[in-house]
Amino acid sequence: MALRIEQKKEVVSEVAEVAASAHSVIAAEYRGLTVSELTGLRAQAREQGVYLRVIKNTLARRALEGTSYECMSEALSGPLMLMFSQEDPGSAARLAKDFAEENELLAVRLIAVDGELLEASALEKLSSLPNKEQAIALLMAVMKAPIEKFVRTLAAPHGKLVRTVAAVREQKEAAG
Repeated sequence: MALRIEQKKEVVSEVAEVAASAHSVIAAEYRGLTVSELTGLRAQAREQGVYLRVIKNTLARRALEGTSYECMSEALSGPLMLMFSQEDPGSAARLAKDFAEENELLAVRLIAVDGELLEASALEKLSSLPNKEQAIALLMAVMKAPIEKFVRTLAAPHGKLVRTVAAVREQKEAAG
């Protein structure tokens, strides 16, 4: 069913709004996937904070105009779906990678991160980026390590003194 001009304008403005706040975008070819597989992919996308949209390339080009993902415009060709990472840069890449492992028909064609167009082979690297919770945990571990080492260093002389006194006591008990 063809979209009317008002509907096309709504789609373009919606995608442009999402693109303006997205961390990364992946364009993937979905040719050959069944409706149930696409429905499952959409459900996974919602769970992982990824905006997924099947959109005509001409509308996608208009939506990406003026955003940091305008670099993708010239390379858009064929039946593509756009996946926008809204929570962290790697969420769309993880979704595409996991889904492509189960369904060989999904093929990543383009990847863009903050205005930089990357090769499709960068999917593995992008998908391995930590999410927000993992990044905070890593940061806290790095911040906590020097303090823990300082506390262990302060406690070491006291522990050594206690072990020395215990050793002297054991020697006297064994001798006497």
